[in-house]
Amino acid sequence: MRWNPFKKAALQIYTPVNGEIIPLEKVPDPVFSEKMIGEGVAIIPAKGNICAPVEGTIIQIAPTRHAIGILAKDGTEILIHIGLETVALKGEGFKTAVSMGDKVLIGQLLIEVDWEYISTNAKSTVTPIVITNSQKGDRQYTITEEKKAIQGKTVIIIVS
Repeated sequence: MRWNPFKKAALQIYTPVNGEIIPLEKVPDPVFSEKMIGEGVAIIPAKGNICAPVEGTIIQIAPTRHAIGILAKDGTEILIHIGLETVALKGEGFKTAVSMGDKVLIGQLLIEVDWEYISTNAKSTVTPIVITNSQKGDRQYTITEEKKAIQGKTVIIIVS
């Protein structure tokens, strides 16, 4: 196959946290499992903090710090939603390390998470990673078949 200078390179989205990879359809919340927000995958976190899955710009930080949005250089919008029903924690258990508009690199710390607090006080620690602009239909999303997520090393989604 010849190199085509006009064809965009695929975007690789890395896992933002260590743990077990599960299909979005298995997330116990219909907003995610029915892909109402978009295409994606989820992680059952083992340990560690939330780090940038791509190089990009921070475009959203929930006031309760339980979710963060990143705009990748290719225009892909990625939402990392830490746990389920964690908005009710009112920010407890989360400490942000970035601000709106910050440029981030793959593996850069985004949010420190107290998983023990989250597992005790929220519905679940399952962390969906969703492409919020995937409904546009102009791209393909390939979800990994890997089961083990190693932060910054395991590619979980390829956007082409």
